Amino acid sequence: MQQKNISITGVILAGGQSRRMDGNDKGLLLLNKRAMIEYVIETLSPQVDKVLISANRNQDDYGRFGHAVIADQIEGYVGPLAGMASAIQACDSEYILSVPCDGPWVPSDLAKRLSTQLLKEDASLSTAHDGERLQPVFALIHRKLLPSILSYLKSGERRLGYWVRQQNPALTDFSDQPEVFFNVNSPTELKAAETHLNDPSHPASKGLFMKNRKG
Repeated sequence: MQQKNISITGVILAGGQSRRMDGNDKGLLLLNKRAMIEYVIETLSPQVDKVLISANRNQDDYGRFGHAVIADQIEGYVGPLAGMASAIQACDSEYILSVPCDGPWVPSDLAKRLSTQLLKEDASLSTAHDGERLQPVFALIHRKLLPSILSYLKSGERRLGYWVRQQNPALTDFSDQPEVFFNVNSPTELKAAETHLNDPSHPASKGLFMKNRKG
């Protein structure tokens, strides 16, 4: 990690039930013969001090990628905030950087840009904005926000975006590359991702196209 005075643990959120994928674990779905989470790991790892995978199912399968796998401490599949809370509890770094397992085009400068904006605004949380909407699952979160997350979940709330907005976040502008926030929620979107990945002219594929061809 090159970012001065900041220790970051990356957490890949793979703890959902994948209802729109007929229950198939999205991070393990094959995207051009590679598990989708592999693309995420490949881009996230160089940006952080270590990586955790947040998964409530298929933990042995996720473990084969060489990173610690953690389950939600709160039962019932209550959403990404539960995975974020468990990641904070499982690591000793100052910050966690969360990304989804179903977004194969994680920006290669995600940590740098989020941390720069966070420090500039002296905030406890920085999240990506694609120019049109918030992308709250792509977030750099200080560990001191753990009590806030747990209290929010205990109240019965689950909405990640609503909680993020309550934290007065530093919004980091990614309007120059909104396509990197494409995520796979359905079989149709999986096919679209494969099409993009095989198209070197597609903006989101610039970093992944050659890696995919090498594999």
